[in-house]
Amino acid sequence: MVIIKSLEEIAIMRQCGKIWATLMRKLKKEIYAGRKTQELDIMVSRELEELGAKASFKGYQGFPCHLCISVNSEVVHGIPGERILREGDIVSLDLGVKYKGFHADGAITVGIGEISPQAKELMAATQGSLQAGIAAAKCGGHLGDISTAIQSYVELRGFSVIREYTGHGVGRALHEAPQVPNFSFGGRGILLQKGMTLAIEPMVTAGDWHTKLAPNQWTVLTADGSLSAHFEHSIAIIDSEAEILTQL
Repeated sequence: MVIIKSLEEIAIMRQCGKIWATLMRKLKKEIYAGRKTQELDIMVSRELEELGAKASFKGYQGFPCHLCISVNSEVVHGIPGERILREGDIVSLDLGVKYKGFHADGAITVGIGEISPQAKELMAATQGSLQAGIAAAKCGGHLGDISTAIQSYVELRGFSVIREYTGHGVGRALHEAPQVPNFSFGGRGILLQKGMTLAIEPMVTAGDWHTKLAPNQWTVLTADGSLSAHFEHSIAIIDSEAEILTQL
């Protein structure tokens, strides 16, 4: 069942989104060659406590960390640890924030130092497809409008949309109905209504869209080893246009 939020509930989610943005701005400054990914997770834990919030991911279905950090061919759900970030890496940071019983979920991908032209194009296409999806999220439209906008934007630029993982509703729970595919799924899908809150999150690869699971049973990688990028915003459908709750 799709959950419609009241204006009061959306106001709390705005606060979640502001906390998310504060943390993500700080994380971006701490991404550099030579940094251990585990150090970033420790930083998030400390900052969340100071802000009176919690990590949505920590303990979720057993996930061991506060933050997902996925590097290069890793698509999503990367576990922070002893890995050292290096010049030329592209790093996806996925963070969920829980505050006053509600969640906000968002992700960005950043490059370390000088990255390849392909990596730059991939990141730009992924971020652009997120904006295209958000622009299609309007009252009276349909869920499939978001999905089609994302896929079209990506494929026109020569990249592929991951199909095995999708966006989702977000709010009282980290994952709510409906699923938000990043590809056309046949038909137009459910009607978009005022009060819906969604996490739209295109995951895009420079190669084939198929994925595989790492031995840790969490980290998702591209099956062909190609680069992947991930951008995500939590949004609220209020009036004619969606409001980005996790705006940086």
